[in-house]
Amino acid sequence: MYRVRSKQLQVKLICLYDPKSTVAEAYRTLRTNIQFAGVDRQIKTLMVTSAGPGEGKTTTVTNLAIAMAQSGKKVILVDGDLRKPTIHNTFYISNRLGLTNLLTGQAEFVKVVHRIPELPLDVIPAGSIPPNPADFLGSQPMQRLIASLREEYEMVLVDTPPILPVTDGQLLASYIDGVLLVLGCNKVQIDHARKAIALLKHVGANVIGSVLNNKKEKGRNSYHYRYYAED
Repeated sequence: MYRVRSKQLQVKLICLYDPKSTVAEAYRTLRTNIQFAGVDRQIKTLMVTSAGPGEGKTTTVTNLAIAMAQSGKKVILVDGDLRKPTIHNTFYISNRLGLTNLLTGQAEFVKVVHRIPELPLDVIPAGSIPPNPADFLGSQPMQRLIASLREEYEMVLVDTPPILPVTDGQLLASYIDGVLLVLGCNKVQIDHARKAIALLKHVGANVIGSVLNNKKEKGRNSYHYRYYAED
């Protein structure tokens, strides 16, 4: 089995290391809900974001990618958080070359994509942090990349910075199939969540639902993840 060197990171990859847990099952339920959310409009590219920092968006998108790969889908996970990228740390892969290097023509696709052993899961780290992250996510090269990945993979998942502090996510959301908003229980304020959704819908984003993250179940130590579809 694929091993990471930190027990803390193994907890974050719960779908891989504890697939029989209630949390892993919740991610599989989320996976199923996303599939049904695409009945009228096929969702092959999905952006996962949050209203503010520290709400668990990266943990959510990482485990969702694993859950989808475990179902047999050909999945790619792209670290589009060009401000504070962390996906390379989760999988212990190099971040020397990544998304930004690919978009600027400094590296070819085969040099930036990493295959995660035992899963049909590919990962593209963020790469060099640019001075203008928003310009990268809203660029024509990024749009062409997403379109190309959509043809190559059954599901493309993209992690982005939170919506409220910066505009990066809004730019990407305007041309991606669907957006999943992660909300931290007892962390996000209701008006912040509403503002994040309003900002996404302002650019024509297809907000397919939200995940209430870090909701503790009574009598249990594990965290519970809930999914709410948008009306």
